[in-house]
Amino acid sequence: MLEMLAAAAPDAAPVAAAAANKTYIGLAALGSAIGVGLVGAKAAEATGRNPGAVGEIRTQAIIFAALAEGIVFIALFLA
Repeated sequence: MLEMLAAAAPDAAPVAAAAANKTYIGLAALGSAIGVGLVGAKAAEATGRNPGAVGEIRTQAIIFAALAEGIVFIALFLA
């Protein structure tokens, strides 16, 4: 696809490549946001079921949220 675009308009290929990179970063950010939301929802649900384990649940939720957000930084680094 990029080859056809480069043949039609030689100046448009870098623009298309940059747009593709931004799309990948956006999808990574969207997936990360969904993951962090799910972690928060499930942590709240687990705390409601077992209030005595709130400290352990919070610790694990923070770790998993940080790992999910790390995906965006990896996508930024690779772009």
